[in-house]
Amino acid sequence: MAQPQLVDQGAVAASADRLTPTTMLKDQWNMVKELVAADIGISHGKSWIDPLELLGLDGMILVLGSPNSFAKDWVENHYLEPMIKAWKQINMVIQGIKIVIHEAPVTIANTNSVTSPPQAKTQETFDSFEKEEPGTYTGAPLDNRFTFENFVVGKPNELAYAAALRVAESSTPQFNPLFLYGGVGLGKTHLMHAIAWKIRQCHPARKVIYLSAEKFMYQFVRALRYKDMVSFKDQFRAVDVLMIDDVQFISGKDTTQEEFFHTFNALVDKNHQVIVSADKSPSDLENMEERLKSRLGWGLVADIHPTTYELRLGILQAKSAALGVNMPKEVLEFLAFKITSNIRELEGALNRILAHASLVGRSISLDTTQEVLRDLLRSNDQRLTVEEIQRKVAEYFNIKMSDMVSNRRMQNIARPRQIAMYIAKQLTSKSLPEIGRKFGGRDHTTILHAVRKIQELCADDFDFANDVEILKRSLQT
Repeated sequence: MAQPQLVDQGAVAASADRLTPTTMLKDQWNMVKELVAADIGISHGKSWIDPLELLGLDGMILVLGSPNSFAKDWVENHYLEPMIKAWKQINMVIQGIKIVIHEAPVTIANTNSVTSPPQAKTQETFDSFEKEEPGTYTGAPLDNRFTFENFVVGKPNELAYAAALRVAESSTPQFNPLFLYGGVGLGKTHLMHAIAWKIRQCHPARKVIYLSAEKFMYQFVRALRYKDMVSFKDQFRAVDVLMIDDVQFISGKDTTQEEFFHTFNALVDKNHQVIVSADKSPSDLENMEERLKSRLGWGLVADIHPTTYELRLGILQAKSAALGVNMPKEVLEFLAFKITSNIRELEGALNRILAHASLVGRSISLDTTQEVLRDLLRSNDQRLTVEEIQRKVAEYFNIKMSDMVSNRRMQNIARPRQIAMYIAKQLTSKSLPEIGRKFGGRDHTTILHAVRKIQELCADDFDFANDVEILKRSLQT
């Protein structure tokens, strides 16, 4: 590969007090990409550097746009140093690099028909990026991955999903407000974005604004500072749909709560839709005014429960299919069993496995999965108990937890019970009598019989042995 021609460093240094012209910066960016590709390899350059967008300069910090948070984190952790090194060869004005998530912004006016989420547009410089003048109050960017089509529905989220879809498709408020709540990483923000996209598709003339409670507070404070409250009130109370994410962040902020309360009332009085999300139900929000908690509970309150094994497995299968990757079944099942904290961590684990396979060139297996996710799995592990083994096995074979201690002898119950006994003997330090007591007071000979029976079945039946191995790996510390 030909070495890129370097810019005259003296000329560049003389222009340190002004922004590099956009055209020159773009040319330099192209040269930097060549240098970085020569350093890290052409395939890695195409995979990780080429998708970055040049947004401009913030002082002497170069700002690049990444299509998603995973790519942003990966580049920052692995390729930031080679990029800075290359830029210093091309343009010594550049003192550092900042990578941001670059997505299409959502504004209050929603006048164009949109049949699919728009792609991000390149901005000439960073100086105008996210800077708002007094009198202009805008929403936050929408993530084009967060649509109803990409949302995996299961028992824990079916009510929230159905309510969100109904509100998005209806031309008049069905539930006002719609209040979605649940723990971190369970899909609240996904549903909020999906509602906004669906409204733009079904009702393009409706004015919609989506933003976090934190940004609502920031814009409110800015309006106070610039004595611009008339514009603030006019714009927020003129929308057809107001969507506030993570409303718990205005807890304890009395003035912001006051303004949100009046904005809420003004919209509901005009029969305009309000949609709110939080990490707790309205009645459980701490440091929130009682009258506001009462208003938030007026309509439909839909909670999103922690994920089940089936939902986690469905999410992994959908994600793999969307990426066009044929993941081994046992790896997906292992991840669904092992990573139970939240969906974000689950998808992050899948992304790490795929990135490792792509970069290192090793096939994906249970062994490589455990190796790549060693730190993540360790953080999810806890001291293993017989009860935890019983719960996992019962969930895997779709039987009741009570069946583990019952006297029912049907094979679809007795066999999983024996598997749980076998795993408890292998993965805990409990004695046979202690394990027997956990299984409804059975004696040690029953546990020993179960252990020997499972060993025999594993030796004779590959599929059965694979099921047991998956369960063991999902429980191992």
